[in-house]
Amino acid sequence: MEENKQPLTAEEEARELAEQARIRREKLAKLIEENKDPFTKVNYEVTARSKEIKDGFEKFEGGEVSIAGRLMSRRIMGKASFCHVQDGEGLIQLYVRRDDVGEEDYASFKKDYDLGDVIGIKGYVFKTQTGEVSVHCSHIEMLSKCLLPLPEKQHGLKDTDIRYRQRELDLIVNPEVKSTFVKRSRILAALRSFLDGKGFLEVDTPVLNTIEIGAAARPFKTRHNALDIDMYLRIETELYLKRLIVGGFERVYEVGRIFRNEGMDAFHNPEFTTIELYAAYLDYFDIMNLVEEMYATVAKQVCGNTTVAYQGVEIELGGKWSRMTMKEAVKKYCGADYDSWESDEHARAEAKKLGVVAEEGEKATKGHVLIALFDAFVEDKLVQPTFIYDYPVENSPLAKRKADDSAFTQRFEYFICGHEFGNAFSELNDPIDQRRRFVKQVEEKRKQEPKCNAQVDEEFVTALEYGLPPTGGLGFGLDRLVMLLTDSATIRDVLLFPTMKPRK
Repeated sequence: MEENKQPLTAEEEARELAEQARIRREKLAKLIEENKDPFTKVNYEVTARSKEIKDGFEKFEGGEVSIAGRLMSRRIMGKASFCHVQDGEGLIQLYVRRDDVGEEDYASFKKDYDLGDVIGIKGYVFKTQTGEVSVHCSHIEMLSKCLLPLPEKQHGLKDTDIRYRQRELDLIVNPEVKSTFVKRSRILAALRSFLDGKGFLEVDTPVLNTIEIGAAARPFKTRHNALDIDMYLRIETELYLKRLIVGGFERVYEVGRIFRNEGMDAFHNPEFTTIELYAAYLDYFDIMNLVEEMYATVAKQVCGNTTVAYQGVEIELGGKWSRMTMKEAVKKYCGADYDSWESDEHARAEAKKLGVVAEEGEKATKGHVLIALFDAFVEDKLVQPTFIYDYPVENSPLAKRKADDSAFTQRFEYFICGHEFGNAFSELNDPIDQRRRFVKQVEEKRKQEPKCNAQVDEEFVTALEYGLPPTGGLGFGLDRLVMLLTDSATIRDVLLFPTMKPRK
């Protein structure tokens, strides 16, 4: 009985890969010597692709096609061979016979070609005896030489470090990864179509800012040599977009690349994509309705249903979502009653009984305590889509105060699967109140980070002084939505090239 083959050690595997790479380079040198350098090819006429040939077999049967793709498998059988080529739409089988392609080209196909090589094929479409749609080759040529071996098919490419660093390799050998990014593109197209249909205008605003604003997020800093000034990569698109509402655009949105110099985890990457939108004459309840309609529309269009599975849980994105004020949610999930707190000190004492201390310590207000309790007891319980609204003014510097309770603002966030997916306000349009809140925000940031250069955005305040109409605004992470609709556990699975620590 044959003994089981022992797996290679890392050192043995490295030596074997190096040897395979050496052999491939020798094959390339031979091709160049024979004036068959594949890297001199500049184009190749493609008349059909794998999926359309297989889906439309009746139309293509017996007809000549010209296809191109990557050689993914091969079975050499003397004077004839079968192989599979992968193009942008999938795999298709080829039948290569010496008498059809010629003795010289067939010999080269057997000796000079390797898995991973990009090849061009001409031939006619037929079905094998087993019923597989295939192309019977009349001509075959190499278009690009793969100098490094692909991962073995039986083991695949599972190492996430390699997958994220070498996404091109991940896409070659893991078809499901490619489908995730195809779906990401479809999601973005569906979002744009929805917003365009609602009368929103897509715009672009600056990525480089000349000041560091007082928001809690830490920016990336760079230097503009010609102006001899520090500049900051944007941490949001909000302020410029609201200036456009002042200027007379009543509905705008931006698909914006955002940069935050902060930590990384399953839901955070330093570079990510948001969609922010602003609509004059809408309030935060109008924006809630817009969110419900938008998510249901996109899910139906991309996934075929408003019910989606995420990490083993069925999530219903259609219909009316649950709505609770932050006070109601905290009372429901931990019993703490904001309205019974007689003072800030009382609030801190009640939180301490529950084992929670607000980040602000002895300076924590009732609003700070409410936020801390929400974070500790509520957020992870919100599995089905839920709007949490009426946030304390302490953590809502850009939201309009409630007319009947100035301690709270007209703000909501919505949560799915225990995570925040979006943030919205009835926008603060009082320039006097806005400047006061900006000053306080900057003061608090400078206390936390004495070396920061946080400033009040005076240009934005000036814009408000010209009059911002009553406006509803929303910002949400595109990456998190893609995670939800593709059932991806980490943000790295929906970013083509996530941020990685450089290898030594």
